[in-house]
Amino acid sequence: MAISALGIGLTGLQANVNALGVQAHNTANMNTDHFVPQSASFNEARPAGTGVTLSIAARDLSAADRVGGAPSGTDPAASFASSLTNSLMYKAGFDLSAKLIQAADERLGTLIDIRA
Repeated sequence: MAISALGIGLTGLQANVNALGVQAHNTANMNTDHFVPQSASFNEARPAGTGVTLSIAARDLSAADRVGGAPSGTDPAASFASSLTNSLMYKAGFDLSAKLIQAADERLGTLIDIRA
């Protein structure tokens, strides 16, 4: 059980780091002409209960966000608020995954101590 928890925690760390990278990419390029922001979505890994994966896809922009059929720049104020909120959420997910790894490590250490 403790070893599988280590794997689950590791996939959580990786998914949150990658999601933060997507958010950084969107923020860095928000004023670039014809830039299409990406969206990160978390999914349960297969087989179920073995971790989490991250899917990255271009966001669907509404017709109001398109100029001449091509995506326009996003609103900087709205993008900043969304970026800040997402960054805090990804940080909390990273911290939670790190605590899961720490708890699994402590449990594994206790099992080794009992066995010795």
